[in-house]
Amino acid sequence: MKLYVGCSGWHYADWEGQFYPRGMDPQDYLPWYSKAFDYVEADASFHTMPDRFTTIGWNKFTPDNFRFTAKFPRVITHDNRLGGPPSDLETFFEMMKPLKDKLLALLIQLPSSLKAKEGMEKLKKMIPLFDRDFRYAIEVRDESWFNKDFYKLLSSNNICLTWSVLEAIHSTTEVTADFIYLRFVGERRAVERDARSIPKNRTPEMKAWGARLKMVENKVNFGVVAASNHYAGFGPSTANGFRKTIGLKASAREGMKVDQ
Repeated sequence: MKLYVGCSGWHYADWEGQFYPRGMDPQDYLPWYSKAFDYVEADASFHTMPDRFTTIGWNKFTPDNFRFTAKFPRVITHDNRLGGPPSDLETFFEMMKPLKDKLLALLIQLPSSLKAKEGMEKLKKMIPLFDRDFRYAIEVRDESWFNKDFYKLLSSNNICLTWSVLEAIHSTTEVTADFIYLRFVGERRAVERDARSIPKNRTPEMKAWGARLKMVENKVNFGVVAASNHYAGFGPSTANGFRKTIGLKASAREGMKVDQ
């Protein structure tokens, strides 16, 4: 199984001095990041609908072997709770086209307030509108979604149920697609002041998740692992820490802190 391990986002000023050089122009963050890791989860697409100029840039300033996942915009998942106009989906897919060859999947991150009773029917109506040029993953944050009907809906459409490591919810490890998407999310309140600190040793937990990936590696074509700053304090260190727990070489630039 090909495994892509990286961070959730790259545009963090707090990384300067420990991952990026101090004083680096933020426009240079992504090119620098892409020489250390071969994958990143684009968090920016969640906060603002990207335009083609942005996604053309993401493609232009990363190597050919670099890969992305990108979140659905919050206007679709949170503001309209999967019930907005089809034009929002059409616009998003069109904006992502320049990145198509580097996109592993588009991530549908649902709010914790959206339960299966409300969301299932909306999701059923939305799936036929998906652009089949892309793969899809979904992250749910309420346990009402963890049921056979939901798994069947995902499996029949090759949509990956994301394995999310959160304190508020215990994600199932159901395999519903030809790839795995593991997110070390953590809790935002746990690390808010300084993304460079490591407030908690997550190594034992990461080893357990690595073992779970090993158990399903023959069932899927590839796996994606995204590490948030809020999981252990510093995304690049978490990503490299996970790589080491599963026997992969740390992906790092010279001078970058990789040890937890």
